[in-house]
Amino acid sequence: VIPQIYRSLADVQEPSYPDSLRQAHETSARKTLWLTRELLRILAELRSCGIVALPYKGPVLAELLYGNVTLRQFSDLDLLIQSSDLPRIKSALAKLGYEPGVQLTPSEEREYVESGYEYAFDCAHGRNLVEVQWRILPRFYSVDFDIEGFFDRAITFSLGGTTLRTLCAEDLLLVLCVHAAKHAWKQLSWLCDIAELARSPQIDWRAVQEHAKHLGIQRIVAVTFFLAHKLLETPLPQFVQGKVQKGPPSKLRLGGYFTSIENLANEISPMLAGEADYNPESISYFHLMIRARERRRDRIKFLWRLIVTPSVGEWSAIRLPCPLFPLYRAVRIFRLLSRFLPRVISRETSRSGR
Repeated sequence: VIPQIYRSLADVQEPSYPDSLRQAHETSARKTLWLTRELLRILAELRSCGIVALPYKGPVLAELLYGNVTLRQFSDLDLLIQSSDLPRIKSALAKLGYEPGVQLTPSEEREYVESGYEYAFDCAHGRNLVEVQWRILPRFYSVDFDIEGFFDRAITFSLGGTTLRTLCAEDLLLVLCVHAAKHAWKQLSWLCDIAELARSPQIDWRAVQEHAKHLGIQRIVAVTFFLAHKLLETPLPQFVQGKVQKGPPSKLRLGGYFTSIENLANEISPMLAGEADYNPESISYFHLMIRARERRRDRIKFLWRLIVTPSVGEWSAIRLPCPLFPLYRAVRIFRLLSRFLPRVISRETSRSGR
């Protein structure tokens, strides 16, 4: 949140900036300006190839929310695409000096397009600078956004004198909420973005509620806004107020308890304060993701997809010929058991020894 702090101090009469803050802001501004130029260069190349891409987050979000790309920190570029365009996009980016961070065989890539969600590209200036996405989240999270709908509802705006298309406000708000949830809401700047976007008078809150209900992410949206309300005094949307004020927690058959919105937000708060961190491959993280969903079928779907969906890790662990690719599900299950079963046994042994 360095740009926001710097801007707030600038509003003070005769502001005095610590040297470290000034240097950090200048470094951030230089990087954001370079990335903005790079985004426009990439989009021009894609356009010349007849490829439609929707940039979001990064400089697009900075311009939309704050009116200046230097007023938001970001370190990469996110482009939403149609999965069928991926081969042509890889070729177009190669012309500009970008290569995929992970090299996959054609068979592995076909499987990855079905189960994954993005390709990260590297160049001489750094790693993972461009993320090309055909989904918002990996498939196992079981938040199945309508990507075609994103393109149908996209809006136009101007960035650096160039007309671009990006997500409409309602879609963008939900995407930002699930992105924050995926990373356990650990970064304050994401809540700042959501709070700023929520101030837009153009948002159709009824559409937000309907889309969130259809996707089964009303609880994620409620937790996000409760955190923004608690830390930034962001007003709670009416449908979120109803979720927060609902009755006592109810027990889940799937294990654990359906923690209240407030209790779940309080559990997350230490990560925002830097007092705790999260491990996206830990049992506690997956438990948090399950408790963040309101529908039983989504929790079951999350677990099922998590267990049986192979990833790059499985393909790296063992090489199978194309006809045997279905066996990667068994490899996935074996790797998960070898990773998590000892932890569960150790935890249960510790409990029984008390």
